[in-house]
Amino acid sequence: MDNTKRRLLGEKVAKGFMHLSGITVTASLFFIVGTILYKGLPYLSWEMVSQLPKGGFYIGKEGGILNAILGSLYLAGVATALSAFIGIPISLYLNVYLGSKSRVTQFSKLLFDVLYGVPSIVYGAVGFGIMVYLGIRASLLGGIITVTLLTVPIVVRTVDELIKTIPEDLKNVTLSLGTTRWELAKVMLRSVRTGLLTAILLAFGRAIGDVAGVLLTTGFSDNLPKYIDEPAATLPLAIFFQLSSPIPEVQGRAYASALVLTIIILIIVVCTHILQSKQKNRR
Repeated sequence: MDNTKRRLLGEKVAKGFMHLSGITVTASLFFIVGTILYKGLPYLSWEMVSQLPKGGFYIGKEGGILNAILGSLYLAGVATALSAFIGIPISLYLNVYLGSKSRVTQFSKLLFDVLYGVPSIVYGAVGFGIMVYLGIRASLLGGIITVTLLTVPIVVRTVDELIKTIPEDLKNVTLSLGTTRWELAKVMLRSVRTGLLTAILLAFGRAIGDVAGVLLTTGFSDNLPKYIDEPAATLPLAIFFQLSSPIPEVQGRAYASALVLTIIILIIVVCTHILQSKQKNRR
């Protein structure tokens, strides 16, 4: 067999593996979503998403998951806002003030890449340690601290990738006009403002779906938290506790809760794709 035939055979094998991988991933996605729809849709109702849990909810009686829905939105919303408030300036400082070729910048990006891949349970352990040190009990505040630590690397690395898309000529022209570094940073932010929303949505999607981190730090409550130092329910924890029940109806509600969480994530994904399309059209 000559080299040409070997290359063609290798190409066919590679294409076969790629097609097989694509089919496997797509089939897995449809299987997961189909299972959630099949098991959760019969139990999903307006009462379930609009009511707080009542006595006996976790043994199949009346009530809903409104506390978990709002708790997740509170937790993810505040944590995402904090991570954007912290992460965007960090990324601007690394790229505008230090420069992308700086050793400190390169080391920092490597560090954030590592933090990006750290399992959320590790952040939960770190957040729990911070809570013990500060004397904070399991509460919404503890969950916010943990999820903020989890989402800051996402914001930093996403904004960093956005800044890389800015033409170098724009930076040079802006600096040649005698502008300061801070004015250059504002110009760069305006250039990628649509992408910034994408970064925030990605962080929000990661925050609202986290379970391992909040399991150690947020606690759980059937009531809506009136203060930030009170325990709060989240959708991932509600799914976990309901699925642990031996009662079929409660397990069905767990899949219905998973369906609600899936819908929220789907909305975030659709919004992200729309914003990405707008960003590409602006280039």
